[in-house]
Amino acid sequence: MPESNIIEQVKRIHIRTRHQVSDVLAGAYLSVFKGSGIEFEEVRPYVPGDEIRSIDWNVTARTGEPYIKRFVEERELTVMLLVDISGSQEFGSQERTKREAASEFAALLAFSAIANKDKIGLMLFHGDTELYIPPRKGQKHAMRIVREVMAHQHVQKKEDLSFAKRVMRFFRKATLEEGRKTDIGAALEFCRRVLSRRAVLFVLSDYMDAGFVSTLRNVNRRHDVVAVRTSDPAEKELLGTGLVELVDAETGRVRMVDVEQARVMLRESEEKRRLVLQESLRASGVDLIEIDTVQPVIEPLLRFMRMREKRVRR
Repeated sequence: MPESNIIEQVKRIHIRTRHQVSDVLAGAYLSVFKGSGIEFEEVRPYVPGDEIRSIDWNVTARTGEPYIKRFVEERELTVMLLVDISGSQEFGSQERTKREAASEFAALLAFSAIANKDKIGLMLFHGDTELYIPPRKGQKHAMRIVREVMAHQHVQKKEDLSFAKRVMRFFRKATLEEGRKTDIGAALEFCRRVLSRRAVLFVLSDYMDAGFVSTLRNVNRRHDVVAVRTSDPAEKELLGTGLVELVDAETGRVRMVDVEQARVMLRESEEKRRLVLQESLRASGVDLIEIDTVQPVIEPLLRFMRMREKRVRR
């Protein structure tokens, strides 16, 4: 896609989300995300009315006069967007793909963070880390993040493929990219290594992966992990009749299936996968937001923030 078209798309999504950020999300964001804790500011002389528990006994013993430690709330927050750009995220049976829905959701978070003077960072991943942008502040930085989520193109080098796959690609003239399976665990582990301070990690993916729950649980002990699951209606209800050719977007594997026979099986497997994910996240203490390619993404985000706000007040 030409760079001029990408810039226009970013501008449109900025205009579309600007009102939602300033008028709808502003208060909710501030009340839910209060920063990572408190930090030391100064030691000052004790005055009547100060909390006894705040007395710094070491300084008091050295000076012979009572002193207290003063702390202030550390408001600045670090928000990281971990966005899955594997092959299955390019699917969409309606007006937009799962990746485009994730892009709009990411834009709401990015512009909300910047509006509240928080840092926002980005990681694009599939089977590997595709792109990492360290957390920073600023409107231009947020615009760059939205642009990358929307339009970053995975370019695979020949040496990334095994010899057998290179031979198969040559003879099949494959157009699908191999090696773009999802590896959520590796993405979380990467963030665990590079982020020195506690952050809120939004993991945007369709979660067509397995074996990541233990890593997610470990990372959530240090950071605040929020799962954002993308989906499309056609993944729950197979369209068409008769025999159809289905292509796995992440492996390139092709299968012929009878729609009538596969429809019930698909519905049941999708529901089971969703319930297993919900239970795994609940057991790990991780919140789940569900967005799809049809509905506006702001409503699920608002429900999440209202739920978090009620939890904070308890």
